[in-house]
Amino acid sequence: MERESQFIGQSGAFLDAVERASRAASMNRPVLVIGERGTGKELIAERLHRLSTRWDEPLVTMNCAALPETLIEAELFGHEAGAFTGATKARVGRFEEADRGTLFLDELGTLSMGAQERLLRAVEYGEVTRIGASRPIRVDVRIVAATNDDLPALATSGEFRADLLDRLSFEVITLPPLRVREGDIGVLAEYFGRRMASELDWHAWPGFAQHVMNSLEDYAWPGNVRELRNVVERAVYRWGDPEAPIAHVQFDPFDSPWRPRPPAHRAAAVAPSGAAAPAATAAMASSDEFETIEDLRAAVDAHERAILEHALGKHRWNQRQTARGLGLTYDQLRHCIKKHGLMEGQEGGAA
Repeated sequence: MERESQFIGQSGAFLDAVERASRAASMNRPVLVIGERGTGKELIAERLHRLSTRWDEPLVTMNCAALPETLIEAELFGHEAGAFTGATKARVGRFEEADRGTLFLDELGTLSMGAQERLLRAVEYGEVTRIGASRPIRVDVRIVAATNDDLPALATSGEFRADLLDRLSFEVITLPPLRVREGDIGVLAEYFGRRMASELDWHAWPGFAQHVMNSLEDYAWPGNVRELRNVVERAVYRWGDPEAPIAHVQFDPFDSPWRPRPPAHRAAAVAPSGAAAPAATAAMASSDEFETIEDLRAAVDAHERAILEHALGKHRWNQRQTARGLGLTYDQLRHCIKKHGLMEGQEGGAA
């Protein structure tokens, strides 16, 4: 678990989730934390532990998806020497490690049915039995579990035990994705940007160019806060100029004209569905915007300006490189820069 306990955000949806976690912390009951990847489920689990009466006892974390099914039960409940091939000595499980503290089970939805059955017994009776042992061990553990799965749907389909879900869902905290946290993208970008600038020993924080901030606000952030942090920190470190606002950001770090292409047989396998999808998605995304256009000339100019700002930032205001990248002559690019008023004291980058 990453030990970054600061919660950055101001949106109502986010603050409501944090407040619910704070209220639930004092209750000695299981809590389920639901959310997309990168929304901060680990931070909520840590908050639930640190604000509880168990704060000075162990907080033990286990990622249920990180282990093969054959080892999950041994990790959770421990084993005796000789219990299976390779078990040369006895080992305590995560439940025993977390005794009197909190056990955080991440990716709960990936647990096998066998592990779910033994977990149910541990939750119900406060007892665990090591693999290969005949006598149970009493444990006092508060369980916090996290998932991005729809557990009620899995229970309905028989892929998750409904009785276990009942035991674990005393409180359910669902974290909002970043795309609906109004106002938080800019706050988080500033925070991560300043932190990276400090790490790089910059004497000042230049901030982001407006077109970069607009791009950050408009992006969907499928990876949520974790992805935002990576994108911002990468943009700051690559920019490397504390005197000028950061004018370029790359969302996909793998994007490159030299990016390896999949083998022919794989490309052929995905071509029927994959080829048409991007065009269709783009058309759908654009259609809503088209409905709002009332001034075609202004819309075209705004689009042209956005392209210029992105390209100039990418090439650090080197106008000759920008012109080549856009397929323009140097004079054509200069005309566009003047047309959109993008000089902004950047004449030094003309060569």
